[in-house]
Amino acid sequence: MSKRVLTTESGAPVADNQNSATAGAGGPLLLQDQHLLEKLARFNRERIPERVVHARGSGAYGHFEVTDDVTGFTHADFLNTVGKRTEVFLRFSTVADNLGGADAVRDPRGFAVKFYTEEGNYDLVGNNTPVFFIKDPLKFPDFIHSQKRDPFTGKQEPDNVWDFWAHAPEATHQVTWLMGDRGIPASYRHMNGYGSHTYQWTNAEGEAFFVKYHFKTNQGVRSLSTEQAQEIAGKDPNSHQTDLLQAIERGVRPSWTLHVQIMPAAEAADYRFSPFDLTKVWPHKDFPLQRVGRLVLDRNPDNVFAEVEQAAFSPNNFVPGIGPSPDKMLQGRLFAYADAHRYRLGVNHTQLAVNAPKATPADNYGRDGLMASNAQGRAAKNYEPNSYGGPAETGRPLSAPLAVAGWTGTHEAPLHTKDDDFFQAGELYRLMSAEERSRLIANIAGGLAQVSRDDVVEKNLAHFHAADPEYGRRVAEAVHALRED
Repeated sequence: MSKRVLTTESGAPVADNQNSATAGAGGPLLLQDQHLLEKLARFNRERIPERVVHARGSGAYGHFEVTDDVTGFTHADFLNTVGKRTEVFLRFSTVADNLGGADAVRDPRGFAVKFYTEEGNYDLVGNNTPVFFIKDPLKFPDFIHSQKRDPFTGKQEPDNVWDFWAHAPEATHQVTWLMGDRGIPASYRHMNGYGSHTYQWTNAEGEAFFVKYHFKTNQGVRSLSTEQAQEIAGKDPNSHQTDLLQAIERGVRPSWTLHVQIMPAAEAADYRFSPFDLTKVWPHKDFPLQRVGRLVLDRNPDNVFAEVEQAAFSPNNFVPGIGPSPDKMLQGRLFAYADAHRYRLGVNHTQLAVNAPKATPADNYGRDGLMASNAQGRAAKNYEPNSYGGPAETGRPLSAPLAVAGWTGTHEAPLHTKDDDFFQAGELYRLMSAEERSRLIANIAGGLAQVSRDDVVEKNLAHFHAADPEYGRRVAEAVHALRED
């Protein structure tokens, strides 16, 4: 076997990779040392802008296998046959911290799945919680600013975190999730994933259904206490990455069972609360979980930067049979995610290996731009329609149309009979055991007691009182005790 030759990026062989060219022995460096300049220039550009949110992530490849017939609800090709397998890439992440942050922290976890289907890539971008803090994307930049590092102190500030939540009563449900026992997963393998948003499925007859996705971990849910997480984060900030990498390398294949909740579209308008409100869950007694299939991870990326850091997920990557709902947060993400990737990775990021379709080619008239690699033959046209046999539209919409009516303007969401910011947070609290409630109270009080303004503390306490009187009273007592110390 011949020895491999080190080359420059243009392919020229490198004579010496240990010593820079100088003007005589011990003299100054020479500008003509192309190999040195190329190495330093590339090194300066190894990093790209990190994600504003979900910066710290891990990922793996695997497959999704259909186990149950759902063709009565969607004509999506990758779901049309029991036993059918589709290659997937799954990226996990924390939300608020930077790229170098620790894994074992109290924070929601991103759970983003790319299905490489025969009808194009389908991206399902969710979290490990079924709800979120807000329900209108106009508030998202403000929310993230309140959770990220303060521009003056350079660190996360309890005053900012709790001040925003004080002015966002709809966040009470998600705060209860985050501060509860599932707020710090023991690993990425030991947490559930959720589509969180409401999506639309359409069957072959054109009937529309609204759906919510639930990926239930087959490893069992395991979480860390605050004290356990602090110890682990200090010993190995990369604990979740280490666990996922090593598990797959030693042959363990983490898996999740996908279930969906299905609501006939006609029932949405008169349901007791808005089914498109991201701060609420659909009760299982109204819409039971229906099994769809099994997701399995079995291969680690060869290069974390190329395949995890450059992985781009966009909720607007739908396939026939699946589409959006009027969920306002989802509607905002349909634009924001793809635009973020165009900024971070360039307009041709979909040509990168991890993002490109695998089971079907991409065939369109997008041309040129930074790092374009989809060069066409010299006779290929870059406009449509044309008379030269280029790709043409199908005339078949991916999903059923959504009915709209009313005046344009900035509207508050229409109220359903049981719309409420606090009821489901109270329901979640009352589902907890006595021990779970105590840990929840301690976690909330530990953060809220650090807030410097009494009015912000009182506004937050009012939210917990509204969710459940005992909940509010216990948080108030715990905060008072900590502030007296």
